[in-house]
Amino acid sequence: MIKVRDVMKKPITVNPDDDIRDVIRLFREHKISGAPVVEDGKLVGIISESDIVKTITTHNESIGLILPSPLDLIELPLKTTLKIEEFKEDIKKALKTKVKDVMTKDVITISPDETINDAAKLMIENNIKRLPVVENGKLVGIVTRGDLIEALC
Repeated sequence: MIKVRDVMKKPITVNPDDDIRDVIRLFREHKISGAPVVEDGKLVGIISESDIVKTITTHNESIGLILPSPLDLIELPLKTTLKIEEFKEDIKKALKTKVKDVMTKDVITISPDETINDAAKLMIENNIKRLPVVENGKLVGIVTRGDLIEALC
């Protein structure tokens, strides 16, 4: 049986105090769609493109964003007098949002000694695309759906 440790990759991580703008650049640079959030060597969350999209398209009172939804953008000229410059300012504010304000805090993890079947089951049951690999409380890797598929070839 193939173990998670055999297919996991070295994780690219972000810090809870990083800005969303920095995370977007990191995702593009490394061609990834999510990353574990680490503080003082400890896994404290995970952030994905989905978290970022939600941040820049929804109103979230806890972090003060008042941005239109994608549907509002289509009807923007008809529904509001929001000027393009005001919208650009709102986007700039959203991009300064801290990772800790939008990351998923309850992270599902897996041990490197589990099988890739176990990893696949966790991903399916929880509708997730990546699993941080934790050993003795420390982040040691990450396994994605693509890693599992690659292991089968």
